[in-house]
Amino acid sequence: MRVGPETKVGALVDRYPFLVEVLASQTKEFEKLRSPLLRKTFGRVATLANAASLAGVDVGVFLEAVRAAIRERAGEEVEVAVQGARAETPPGPGREIGTGENGGAPGPAADRMEILKGMIRDLHAGARPEELSRHFAELLGGVSATEIAEMEQQLIAEGMPESEVRRLCDVHAEVFRQSLDAAEGPALPAGHPIDTMRRENEGLGEVIRSLRSLLEEIGEPPSRERFEARRPELARGLDSLAEVERHYLRKEYQVFPVLERHGVDAPPKVMWAIHDDIRAALKEVRGALDKGDAGGVASAAPALLRQVEDMVYKEEKILFPMCLDVFSEEDWSKVREGEGEFGYALIDPPSAGAGAAVAGGDRTEVQPAAERAEVRPAGDPAEVRRAGDSEVRSAGIRLDTGLLTEDQLRLVLAHLPFDVTFVDENDEVRFYSEGDRIFPRSPGVIGRKVQNCHPPKSVHVVERILQAFRRGTKDVAEFWIEFGGRFVHIRYFAVRDKEGTYRGVLEVVQDVTQIRKLEGQRRLLDW
Repeated sequence: MRVGPETKVGALVDRYPFLVEVLASQTKEFEKLRSPLLRKTFGRVATLANAASLAGVDVGVFLEAVRAAIRERAGEEVEVAVQGARAETPPGPGREIGTGENGGAPGPAADRMEILKGMIRDLHAGARPEELSRHFAELLGGVSATEIAEMEQQLIAEGMPESEVRRLCDVHAEVFRQSLDAAEGPALPAGHPIDTMRRENEGLGEVIRSLRSLLEEIGEPPSRERFEARRPELARGLDSLAEVERHYLRKEYQVFPVLERHGVDAPPKVMWAIHDDIRAALKEVRGALDKGDAGGVASAAPALLRQVEDMVYKEEKILFPMCLDVFSEEDWSKVREGEGEFGYALIDPPSAGAGAAVAGGDRTEVQPAAERAEVRPAGDPAEVRRAGDSEVRSAGIRLDTGLLTEDQLRLVLAHLPFDVTFVDENDEVRFYSEGDRIFPRSPGVIGRKVQNCHPPKSVHVVERILQAFRRGTKDVAEFWIEFGGRFVHIRYFAVRDKEGTYRGVLEVVQDVTQIRKLEGQRRLLDW
């Protein structure tokens, strides 16, 4: 293999992953290569000459260090070509991006990401989208879904508020629409999570078309007579549209956690906030329909349908391609594993035989969760047995007030008359109880930052609770809400060890609807 100043960092790191550590040790700028997403964007344009310049070392010396690392770690000899090499100006804000040496198209080392971010900054400053679309086509000609996601990630990291990115998210997509429309997604087998969500989107499209047809019949301003005649159909259509909640929950709790593990957390936050906007808009339209407010329905429903339709486009053209680009086969297996917790929107559940999670089209059978889970008996950490084993363990887990086998402990937790979730001192979810839960959970939540498990609009409250628990100024946070016809009591308890050290948070959620109705007394003997 030949390595020279023009060698792309991303291609080299893909072949020799250990070089991430070598490059990161030279300059913090290359720590971003730890993320698979960034390797596909930043790593695609950055060269070894860029790396040498960023590190402030001679390019020849840098190439020799790369060769030595490959020899030591991979046992391979590579040819190094440094003749005539000169350090290139590294991509970044310090360079005027968008022109080559002669003022024309971008040179080979130009940073596409800086061009994209510059365009979006101009857009947020008031530039006209159609002008930026034309400029974008002249400079770059095309953009991938992964690059758009990384652009949003970097803009938020550099200080652009998430609310601002969300506000103009639709306009971003419009600027790049021609490029996105030209990209075709791969064909996927039935049962792949993306194939399932695509089929749900097809169903949503049919519902949207049906509702639009009804709205056209009613007119604007609406005819009271036609409104009342079509009111039952509108109600059924909105009920069908409301099934999108299952689709969004699977994204939020199954897809987003995997993206976060790959270092992609900003785009999911923006998308989740838009989900909440759609939820609020749907609630408004259904409320207007329930009250018989024809004008309210006619004015608010078109915007709701457009929001749902725009989200479908963002999924099909940005989210799904990015996930297919970044997720591994194991990632897809985890996504598929917890889907049943949330259900499916407008489609039948994928058949058991279609439970293949695929990356790039290769079929990989997904094991049921019960067969994949592993447990370790107390006192014998070396022994690992699968959770589905029929043998009952005699070894127990010694607690302060008793001794339980693992099977007994699992049964006790599954039969609690409330659900609990434990978050450790690092704000990572470590456990949730099964059974009749009020709020959905799935295996994808384990290891996820608790801040990412909440809608963006409520994260600041979560942070306040965590900080109060850490400082020791509060031990309990208590809330109660009406949810799905039930009165729900939610409590957060600070968990501390015997020395008083903060070790995490226990969330307890209980349906107290019937408890609130109790009166008088009923003794044991009255049963």
